[in-house]
Amino acid sequence: MTTVTSPLAGRAIGLAAVPDPVFSGAMVGPGTAIDPVREPAEAVSPVDGIVVSLHPHAFVVVDSEGHGVLTHLGIDTVQLNGEGFELLVSKGDTVTRGQGIVRWNPAEVEKAGKSPVCPVVALEATAESLSDVAETGDVRVGDSLFGWQ
Repeated sequence: MTTVTSPLAGRAIGLAAVPDPVFSGAMVGPGTAIDPVREPAEAVSPVDGIVVSLHPHAFVVVDSEGHGVLTHLGIDTVQLNGEGFELLVSKGDTVTRGQGIVRWNPAEVEKAGKSPVCPVVALEATAESLSDVAETGDVRVGDSLFGWQ
């Protein structure tokens, strides 16, 4: 069982509340979403693993069981072309849970007209394989978001 922890501080809102049909319809995969605190922050790795995909606005870490977890920083933030995002690791790096991956400011994303809501998604998973999914309430960095069989 993999425990996926929150890469950000904020409020869990669930995928259905994400203002993007690809995420809200769980087309990318099941999971939850965080409405982040509006202050400069580091998005951290939600699992121990290897960074297999890394963009300023999104990253995927795969753990030792082969579970890939996507953290997407905001909605439509690819359109910001990396502005306001600072990469702290490189693709292929081995990272530990809680290690900083991307530094960003959700308030600046919002100011640029984008939603700062962050989906945290279990890639290539089924909804049935997840347990204890956090869909409400405040979360701190490192709080459990869901378990993955």
